[in-house]
Amino acid sequence: MKDVTIYTRQFCGFCTAAKRLLTDKGVDFTEHDATFDPALKQEMIKRSQGGSTFPQIFIGNEHVGGCDDLFALEKSGALGVMLEG
Repeated sequence: MKDVTIYTRQFCGFCTAAKRLLTDKGVDFTEHDATFDPALKQEMIKRSQGGSTFPQIFIGNEHVGGCDDLFALEKSGALGVMLEG
């Protein structure tokens, strides 16, 4: 299974929902909490090529997008394929 990285901030309902989906699927992920870390937020924006909202999610080196994008991948059946890749 590919590595999953998620950039989050505290008190973010979308972050919570995305992490819950991944957890429910049994996916281990690395979480970077950028709430109080401007340098980490800048890293997220650069890595996602401009994505400044939370969360920003990566599967391997591929930028998935945010929570809605993750749920769309799950709904279409593509998330499992990407994770196994």
